[in-house]
Amino acid sequence: MPKDSQPWPMRWIVVAILLMIVPYTIITLKYRKEAPAFQPYEDMKNRANVSRLLSAGYQRLRLTAERPASDVNVPGGALVTPAPGGLTPELRSTLVEPPLLPTEIVSITAAPTANILQPYVIQFICELPTDKQHLGGAELYVREEELVLVPTFQRIDGDLLTRSRQTIVLVTLPAGTVKSGTYKITLVGEKSSRTWSLEMR
Repeated sequence: MPKDSQPWPMRWIVVAILLMIVPYTIITLKYRKEAPAFQPYEDMKNRANVSRLLSAGYQRLRLTAERPASDVNVPGGALVTPAPGGLTPELRSTLVEPPLLPTEIVSITAAPTANILQPYVIQFICELPTDKQHLGGAELYVREEELVLVPTFQRIDGDLLTRSRQTIVLVTLPAGTVKSGTYKITLVGEKSSRTWSLEMR
């Protein structure tokens, strides 16, 4: 009769586990993708937005938007005029989910001309509907000579509040965003928007 097999000593079990875990951890950390986790609803909504915008002739660009901590010397001089509030009917019917807009655009500082090889900076003051919103970013919708700039805001969870409903926003169009030509820019607010002409050289 064969002798009864003896169990492995605990130290060899620990060594075997370490020999498996350590290489696995190193490989995972080295080759793991940095992309955010898959979010089915968000991904499907973004794909639908892109498809519908392209069908309507729009190109969407995400821009850097920030609240400046100090005074920024932004070139001005553009002739800014009032415009009806809200998204254009075409954009409103195209977007899957309308963005959260500021109530109104109070003032704008922007130049009437710009070089396509340099960034174009826009500074504006807008009014928020509540003190439970904060700046989320900005999106630029481009169609031929029409530029629609949409600042987006997000709701604040919990008991946090913004310090003021009126906020200063700095938006930058990177160099080469659009080709040379004359464009009509509309900065969108819910109740009132602003528009001006921009010549890109």
